[in-house]
Amino acid sequence: MMLLSKPASQHFSNISTFFPGVPLIDLSKPDSKSHLVKACEEFGFFKVINHGVPIQFMAELESEAVKFFSLPLSDKQKAGLPNPFGFGYGNNKIGCAGDVGWIEYLLLTTDTHSDYQKFASIFGEAAEKFRCAVNDYISSVKKMACQILEMLADGLKIQPRNVFSKLLMDEQSDSVFRLNHYPPCPECEESNLIGFGEHTDPQIISVLRSNNTSGLQISLKDGNWISIPPDENSFFINVGDSLQVMTNGRFKSVRHRVVANSPKSRLSMIYFGGPPLSEKIAPLPSLMKGEDSLYKEFTWFEYKKSACNLRLADNRLGLFEKIAAS
Repeated sequence: MMLLSKPASQHFSNISTFFPGVPLIDLSKPDSKSHLVKACEEFGFFKVINHGVPIQFMAELESEAVKFFSLPLSDKQKAGLPNPFGFGYGNNKIGCAGDVGWIEYLLLTTDTHSDYQKFASIFGEAAEKFRCAVNDYISSVKKMACQILEMLADGLKIQPRNVFSKLLMDEQSDSVFRLNHYPPCPECEESNLIGFGEHTDPQIISVLRSNNTSGLQISLKDGNWISIPPDENSFFINVGDSLQVMTNGRFKSVRHRVVANSPKSRLSMIYFGGPPLSEKIAPLPSLMKGEDSLYKEFTWFEYKKSACNLRLADNRLGLFEKIAAS
C-alpha cells in the first residue's frame, strides 16, 4: 500500500449526513428527458439507473485497477508523470498549480492503443487484460454519456439532437479517463482530510462510478456542502464548464470534492467527455432566444490550457465571462 504524507491545512468541519435529494433518473423511462434537464438546471448533478453499462465491465475494470494500485510505488511510477494531454501516474500532487490531496491516480487517454507500450512496461503480460478492461468500460460509458447528451438536446427542444454528443463521438475528441484511488485513512474519519479539493470539471460531461465507499460531496446553490451516498451499481453525472457555456448558463457546472473520511479504500473511475481541441465553445444560438451571451467564445484548447494553470478551487470560467457594461 502506498503511504502518503498528509497535506498541511487541508481539513475542514466534519459533514457526515448523506443527502437524500440527489436526482435519480431512470434512463429507460419515457419522461426521463425532462427530468434530466431539470437536474442539470437545479443541481448540475444526478444519478442514473438502467444505464446499460454491463456490471461485468464495471467489476472487471475495478479488479484491474485494484491490482494496479496495489503494485509497489516504483512500478506505478513507470507510467511517468501525468499531464493534461495524456497518460501518467500521480500521487499527492493534483495538477500543476500546487494543489495536493490524499490520492493517487492513473490518467489515460480514451485511445488506449497509444498508451499500450506504457501499459506493457507496468503490467508485462497482463497489460492486454488491463487494456481490454479499460476499452470495454470506456466504450460502454461513452455510449451512455452520448445517450444522455442527446436526451438533453431533446429535452431542450434543439436540433440537431447530436449537437452535444457529436463532440464526444468526433475522432479528435479530447476525452480522458481517470482512475482515482484514495487509500484508507482511519485516523482521518473525524477531520475529513481532503482527498480531492473542490472544483468544477472543465469538459462537457463527467461520468463517475465508484466502489461502495463514501467521500463524494457536492455544493448546493446556497454554498452548503452535502455528502452523496455511495452506489457502486449506478453512475453519477456532472455537468461540465463547457456544457454550462453551451447552454449560456442554463445548466450549472457543479462544484464537488472528495474527502478521505473512511477507513476503507475508495476507488473511482471517471470518464471526462471532452470536445476536439480546436472546437469553439460558445452558447448555442438556438438556446439564446434574444438573450445576450454570458461568455466569450473560446476553443477547448484555450480553456483547457487556462484551467490547468489555475488552482482547483478557482473560478475557471471567470476569465471567459462577459462583463456587463456599467
